[in-house]
This record gives sequence, C-alpha cells and structure tokens, in this order.
Amino acid sequence: MPGTPAGRPRRLWQLAATAAVLTLALPGTAGTAHAGAAPAASAASTASAAPLREVMFVGNNWDGTADVITSRGELSRIGRINVIPDKDQRLAEIYLNPVKLGYFLGVRLGPGEGHDQFVDDMYATPDGTAVVVSRPSFADVVSLDLATGRINWRFPVAGYRSDHMALSPDGTRVAVSASTANTVHVLDVATGRQLGSFATGDKPHENLFTDGGKQIWNMSIGDVTTALDAPWLDWTKGDRHITVVDAATFRTVRTIDMRQRLDAFGRADLSNAVRPAAFSPDGSALYFQVSFFNGFIEYDVAGDRVTRVKTLPKNPATSEDRTTWVNDSRHHGLAISPAGDRLCVAGTMDDYATVVDRATLQEGPLVPAVKPYWATVSGDGASCIISESGADRVTAIDFATGRVTSSVPVGDHPQRVRLGHVPADWTGPQTG
Repeated sequence: MPGTPAGRPRRLWQLAATAAVLTLALPGTAGTAHAGAAPAASAASTASAAPLREVMFVGNNWDGTADVITSRGELSRIGRINVIPDKDQRLAEIYLNPVKLGYFLGVRLGPGEGHDQFVDDMYATPDGTAVVVSRPSFADVVSLDLATGRINWRFPVAGYRSDHMALSPDGTRVAVSASTANTVHVLDVATGRQLGSFATGDKPHENLFTDGGKQIWNMSIGDVTTALDAPWLDWTKGDRHITVVDAATFRTVRTIDMRQRLDAFGRADLSNAVRPAAFSPDGSALYFQVSFFNGFIEYDVAGDRVTRVKTLPKNPATSEDRTTWVNDSRHHGLAISPAGDRLCVAGTMDDYATVVDRATLQEGPLVPAVKPYWATVSGDGASCIISESGADRVTAIDFATGRVTSSVPVGDHPQRVRLGHVPADWTGPQTG
C-alpha cells in the first residue's frame, strides 16, 4: 500500500540476496538455467478451430491467479485461472536449495512488499488454448492449458527471478526478462523451447517488440530494491540502458543510455532507469516513465534525443521519502490510444490515473485510483484500462473524456493486464 514504510523490507531484501550470493561458494548450490520441459499433451491443442472471444487477462500477483475479464464496454469477470497448480512442488525445490531459498525470501521481502510474487506477466496464445505466464518467485515461465488448467511446459529462467514479458506480433514468441541474470530469453510459445537470448543492462524489465516483430527493445532499470534512493546515490543503482536487438539473430543493434540524452535536455536530475514505455503508432516517438518521477518523457527515435518532459501533479498525501515508493517507481504504467492522440498514465504512488493530450501534454481529470500499477488499452481502443493494485480492481477510463466508465473486482494485487482470446464458451478450466 502507498505510504507503507519500505526502507526496512528493502534492506532485508538486500541482505537476503547478498547471503544467497555468498552461498554460491558452497558445493552443489550453484544455480543453473534449464531447458524448458517437453510440452504435455493439451486437451485443447488437438481441438478443431473454434470461435474465439476477445478478453483481458489480469495477473493477480500475490494471489497466484489470473482473472479473465471482458475486454470492452462494461467490465465483468468471465473466469479465473490458478497459475501455480504446481506450488507444492516448486516450494519443495526451493526449500531444499539454500541459494534459491535466499532469493525466494529476498523477492518476498523486497519487490513483493512482504508477499510472494506468483504472476508478473501473461499472454494468451493466438488460438486461445493456452496462456503463458511469468512467475517471479518461482523464477520461471509456464504455459497453462486453458481447458484443464494443467501445465503444458515450464521454462526455468537464468538466475532467480522472472519479470516482464512481450509477445511477438504473430504470437509465436515470447521474450521474458530474467531480472537477476541480466538476460532476456526468447521462447517458442508452443513448446517453451528457447530460441535465443541476449544480455542486457542491470535488472532487465520492460520488453517491446517493434518494427513488426523484427526488433526487441529491453529496458534495464538497475537495482530498485535498496534503500539507497537519494539522488546523490544514483550511481549505486547500476548499469541502466535500453538494449535493442535483432529479433532473428538476437544480436545487439543499438544501445541507448538515457543519461546523456536527459543531460543534454537539461534534466540531469531525472533517473535514466526507463520503466513502462509506449511507442507512437508510427514508431517515431517513444514515451516512457523513469524511476522516482511523477511524469513521463518523450523521445525522438530517429533523432535520438529527448524532445519533451511532462511533469504531472503530485498527491499532497504522498510521502516525499523515496524509500516508501514501491520499487523506485513513483509512476508505473503508460499506454497510448490507437489513434496516438492520447496517453494514459498510472500515477502509482500518487493514487491517480489521468489521460494526457499528446499534442499539448495537458492532463485531463485526475481519476482517483489506489496504487494503479499498469495501464493498457481496451479491445475497442476507446478506453484506458488500469489495474488498481491497492484496491484489487480493474478500471476503465474513457480516452475521450478522461472519466471512469466501468470497474470490476479482481484478485489480490493485480498488476499486468493483457488482451488475449479464449474459446467463445469458456468460463474457466474444467478440472473434472
């Protein structure tokens, strides 16, 4: 919750992670990345093509569930998926490995705010038969059969925590950040096999496919779990930059450190840790949030320069103690309308969301929201959808008016919300 003192848990996270690293010296405790398991037979995979229904998947991070809700108009819940059906098995493996246990507890005490993180991101397959989920506390990615709820395949990521993902435009590949290994894995959605990987800066976070799926952009945010948040301690946060790779060869084609671009624009006071981001429809401009900042930045992709910075209002009730802001993110969640004329901003620690006119950068009404953690676009493009992680609900805000049109309760601590498809008659896994 906003305002909850975070300094002590973050220091505990730092100590836990340090202890885990030290135990690497013990025989037999070194962690390794494994290839994805062979896919199990899917009850839905052999079914003939069936009519599909567009929906939104909502990841309830602390619950270990994903709610499936309507994607346009009045929001309502259709069904729920358990994304940790193998919880007992995973916990047994963790408790028997001191390194994994150290990081598992570190995730709980740090980014989890005292909770385990069971679902960070998820995407449905184009045929609506499965959903692919990254599970931070279990350091893996799994594919779940939407008909039965069973696991099709599992891919343990390098290191000890999985994070944000991105789905290729054709729905065949998923890129996932392995945040403690400074690596992004690119997996085959159907089989879970790794197609390639690439190195990033410290703590890879957001991933975006661009140019019709020809490139992948990864944003590394550095260490956000320490209490060393004062501006003069920024150097302790590590190497933060955007890594752009060829999505076929996984070779780096461009590296962008926003430090120099922000300095050139006269904003040396802003962090260069790029958080949620959104491209304009034509790909010419990138809008992104950075750590500790109540606002966002506009970047000219071709010109390689920052062009505008928008500062949004502060909530007077929000503490100015940076250590109380969740994982360094004062604002976390950004989406752009299909027409490219409106931006939707989740003002996380300031407890509001707002729609901003892209031409003038004038914000609309400040919509009260409880720790909004993500922003995306409804299926019909008319609304911005935000997850209110502190109120356990998802809310729709009209792009045209900036006003709330609908809201629906979901599970504990919703974060990522993604469009996808399920069979037209789907109401949840049938476990029999």
